[in-house]
Amino acid sequence: MHVLVVHDYGPLGKVLLERLRKTHLRVSPLLVSDPAKAGTGALDNWVPKDVDLIVNALWLDDPEQAEQNREQAHQAAFALPVALAEYAREHGMALLQLSSCYVFDGRKQGAYISSNPGQPINELGRWQWECEQALRTSLPRHIILRTGWSLARVVRKVHECAVDSGVLALPGRCRGQPVAVSDLARVMAAIVLQLDCGAEVWGTYQYAGAEEINLYELGLEVVGMPGVPESTRVVDDVPEWGHLEPVNTTMVCSKIRNTFGIKQLPWRNWLTEEVKMVCQGQ
Repeated sequence: MHVLVVHDYGPLGKVLLERLRKTHLRVSPLLVSDPAKAGTGALDNWVPKDVDLIVNALWLDDPEQAEQNREQAHQAAFALPVALAEYAREHGMALLQLSSCYVFDGRKQGAYISSNPGQPINELGRWQWECEQALRTSLPRHIILRTGWSLARVVRKVHECAVDSGVLALPGRCRGQPVAVSDLARVMAAIVLQLDCGAEVWGTYQYAGAEEINLYELGLEVVGMPGVPESTRVVDDVPEWGHLEPVNTTMVCSKIRNTFGIKQLPWRNWLTEEVKMVCQGQ
């Protein structure tokens, strides 16, 4: 199977490509340096004609950035993935597309299952939900993979606070499940290998690291890790961007286990690696 990995300069594409290149698969990279400015009309020149599966590894995980530049969010989270889906349909290809827990509004008391409808409260979630809906309509052979919080995003906030010698407010009311870059790459590679075996298991799946935690507690876990000064102050409070965070983003991940045999692993396994990655500016 020929797999095309669409990626940017972020760490996920690099780690995923490294994993896939250790398999028997034929793997090609497609670097999109600025997804917001990608000319979707040039897909004929970008995508080899013998590709079987397009893996969109552009992981959009920050609702703050999406709110600050809504046009960029629309392009990266909706326009580009939909163009890839349409191209895949026309050329008999399949598509693996990332989404996130931000498609939910957080009002549900328990964890969300993959069939729960999206009711997003922020710009990133809105475009990811619209993208999901478009893929379900236009491309039968698709995998949508919703992820939990980006562990690196929270680590980055704590690290920036340490550099500025300030106080970081994180809302303890917001519960979720972090996921690390290496763990997500592991999951995506496992899905690709199953598809290579001919599995017809198209649809929507969810993955996040094992163990729920709130954002304040997660910040405390990061403080004191190697590379993060213990003097860094994290307080339980709602910051300016707090309204973008659903109160509950926990997800049931049993479908991906039952279908692909992919088990949830503790996000703590990768906490040291994520802190090192952020501190080194990767």
